Parts: sequence; structure tokens; C-alpha cells
Amino acid sequence: MSPVLHGLAATGLGALAVAGYAPLGWFPLAILSLAGLFWLARATRPGRAFLLGWLYGLGLFLAGVSWIFVSLSTYGGMPAPVAVIATLLFCAFMALAPAATLALACRLTAPGPARALLALPGAWLLLEWTRGWIFSGFPWLALGYSQAPDSPLAGFAPVFGVYGVSLAAALLAGALALAATRGSGRRFAAILVLALPLAGFGLGQVAWTEPVGEPVSVALVQGNIAQDMKFRPDRLEATLRFYANAARDSEARLVVLPETAFPVFRSMLPDEFLEYLAEPARARGGDVVFGLAEDEGPERYFNSATSVGAAPEGGYRKHHLVPFGEFVPWGFRWLVDMMSIPLGDFTAGAADQGPIAAAGQRLALNICYEDAFGEERVAAARAATLLVNISNDAWFGASLAPWQHLQIGAMRSLEAGRWQLRANNTGITAILDERGRVRVSLAPFVTGTLNGHAQGRDGLTPFLRWGNAPAIVLAALLLAVARFFSSRISSKP
Repeated sequence: MSPVLHGLAATGLGALAVAGYAPLGWFPLAILSLAGLFWLARATRPGRAFLLGWLYGLGLFLAGVSWIFVSLSTYGGMPAPVAVIATLLFCAFMALAPAATLALACRLTAPGPARALLALPGAWLLLEWTRGWIFSGFPWLALGYSQAPDSPLAGFAPVFGVYGVSLAAALLAGALALAATRGSGRRFAAILVLALPLAGFGLGQVAWTEPVGEPVSVALVQGNIAQDMKFRPDRLEATLRFYANAARDSEARLVVLPETAFPVFRSMLPDEFLEYLAEPARARGGDVVFGLAEDEGPERYFNSATSVGAAPEGGYRKHHLVPFGEFVPWGFRWLVDMMSIPLGDFTAGAADQGPIAAAGQRLALNICYEDAFGEERVAAARAATLLVNISNDAWFGASLAPWQHLQIGAMRSLEAGRWQLRANNTGITAILDERGRVRVSLAPFVTGTLNGHAQGRDGLTPFLRWGNAPAIVLAALLLAVARFFSSRISSKP
């Protein structure tokens, strides 16, 4: 195959991988596409491997996160041509992670089983993990997310987290790539192809946590307020009235409203309004959790969640902020000035915020995008009985983003062994169980209240005890072993 065809194949494989994620959820495709990439890199040099990995990443991100254009142009107010360029540059930059993955594996090892079975999977995990935190991080489309919740590999999530699932999927891809080549190691590759799904399935049958107390009645409100209407002053009264009446009319013990359900600063809401919200909840021994912005002096704003009702008032301030949407990275003020995002310069909340008490439960809250950073809320999840995410995915319109976001939430439930409540302005509002499966949900872009029950759970999964460390150590060991065997082979006369 010519280099041009190799490049086209790599790009196509990257785009194909997106079908493995939600909403299609054809999870074997994500693994098969990576196996195809590993097969292309099986005997190539580091420079060419870098290009193949970059083209794969370009196909993956252009197909998978093209909704960034919607956020920048349709709702951010950026001129469409500039938004196209910004999206292309972002995807090209993110593609450097798979590019570096292939280059590193090919630099450390000679062609052979050690590269396919050890170096490529190990490097994939390490660079994927790095992508999740460097420059504030963008873990979207991590390979492990494609396996939640239906793949047998999802059973690795409570033990090793999303990156452990990524590693298992990458090992499976490496085994498939090796099985498709001539030479040694094919028998071991075949064993691995069978063993990894069986091991994941077996781990998935373990009950890592246990129910605590009786299920609690919950109501999640989806206001379906369009992003271009959300912050208009002439719409404020109607928005406040809608959410307040939805909370007051509910008979559930726990009512959850979305991110910035009240699109004003906390200081602008009179105490009478909060009491109007809290009084009926207090009468039934329940609480209301809602999102709004808080201000502490000039130019100090927080994207927050607050609870009122029978329990003492609790709160959470978003810690992991969205670059360009909630804070401006150094040197990029000119780019944000081209957009029309309100409240675009927040302050990060503390990193060690614990769960809040509400409706007899302990709630580990996070806000929108930050639930893609699972390890950051591990401490709160350990002490919590329920996970809660409030979001506003209206920024992304009718794109893949809300479905991908729901799949990310499924991984958080799998990792923690906890039920999860997800209240989203335009959807997808849902109740997930401890295995990441959606029990009930509202369709996107409908106005309504999702009523149901959620079971609090207690106990610690291995992931809640150790976080990402075991998966990272395993990946580093794979690289070290691959380097050792490759060096021994190359040193033989």
C-alpha cells in the first residue's frame, strides 16, 4: 500500500472510530479502527508513524467533536469562517496525542510482537491520559468511553477507571493487529482476544458497592431554554417562574434543576424567592438543588450549585473550568473578544469540596464539562451515596455532544458504583444506575420533568481507592517490558 493510501486509511479509521461512541454505540468499531491503525504502524519508522497517528487523530476529532463549531459560531457569536478555522486548528492540535503515541512506540521498539502487544497499547494509554490533563485537559473521546456501558470491557471501569478500560481496549486492538500479521506471537494474541472480554465480563458481575437506605424519589427538570434566549433580560422573569413552579409542584423528595437554571447572580435573588423555592420542599422533608452564578466582589464569579430545603443549605462551586467559555487562557483574550458568551471569566472553586447533604442522601456534585475528569471528584464520590451532574448542553445544539456527554456520565457511575442524576437544560436529562445504564430519561429538546427513584449506595470500588494510578503504572510497565524485549532481540547477532 502506498504512503498516500496509508494516510487516507488512517484518516478514515479515525473517523470510523466515532461510530463506536454514543449515540450509535457500536463499541467494537472503536477497537477495530485502532487495530487497523496499529496494523498500519506495525513495521514503520517513527516519523511516518507520527504522520499516521496524526491523520488518525484528525479523522477522529473532526468527526467526533465538530460540535465545537456550533458552540463557537452558532451560540458563541464567532464569525463562521473564523469558527471553522478555530475548529480545524483545535482538532489538528488534539491529533498530536495519537501522533506522539505511534512515534513513541515505534521509537522504543523494533517491528514485532512487543510493539503490537505492549508498546502501542502502553503508549496509547499514557498519551491519552496526558491529553486528559495537559493545558487544562481534554479527555473527550478517550477510548474507554466507547465501551460504556454495554461492552464487556466496561467491567474494568470500577477497578481501573476509564483509562484502564482504554488500556484493555488498546491491548485488544494490539492483539487483533498482531493476529492479522504473519510471524510469532499470533497464538498469544488469539488468547488475549478471548481473555480480555471474559475478564471484563467477570469483573462486571462483581457488586463493588451496596445499597444504603430506601430509594429516594427524585425529579429532574429540563427547561429546554434555548441558549440564545437564556440570558435575555426580557426572558428572566419567565425563566425564574418556570423553574420555581416546577420545583414547587413536584412531590419528589429531591428536585434537581440544571446548570445556571437561574441565569442571574445569587446576590440578585431576593431571600423571599429562595424561601418560595425551599418551603414546599422542606414541608415534605426534601430539598431542591439548582445551578446559578455566585459573585464575591468585583470580577470574582463562580459557576455554582446550591441546595435549599429541609437540610442545611449546601453548595458546590465548579472547579474545572472550560477554557474560552469560563476562563481565558493566557494570550487568547483576542479570541474570546470575538465571541458573545456571557459571564465568560469565572473563578475556580476549591479542589477538595465534599458532598452536600440533601433529601437524606450525600450528593457528589459536578457541573457540566467537569464530569469528564473523573479522578478530580474521587474524594467526594467516596463519601457520597449519589452522583449529581447539572449541565447546559444547549451550547452544542443537536449534535453528538449531548450523547457523548451522557456516555461520559455512564463511565462515572461505573467507576464509582453509584447511581447518578443528570439534569440538563436541553437534554439529555437521565437517571443512571451503578452500572452506568440509563433507567429513565427525557429526549433532547423537550420541556418537562423526569420523575423516578434513585438508590443510594455505599462502599468503595478499587477505582475510588486508587484512582488512575494503577492504569498508568500498568501502561508504563508495558512500555518498559516492550523496550526490554525489543533491545534483547536487536542485540542478538
